[in-house]
Amino acid sequence: MSELNYNQAMSRLETILAELEEGKKSVDELSELVKEAAELVKTCRNKLKTTEEDIQKAFDGA
Repeated sequence: MSELNYNQAMSRLETILAELEEGKKSVDELSELVKEAAELVKTCRNKLKTTEEDIQKAFDGA
């Protein structure tokens, strides 16, 4: 998966959620979507953590 920014990852997660809610995917497709969603969640968490650390450093340095 190429490096996505936070908004792109969230948008893809929303798309995956909509696809899952439709309930028209095969078990294999569901498995792949869940794996992709897990990676996207990890990406988002990492970006949020990095941002939080950057903000904390900015305030600590002020």
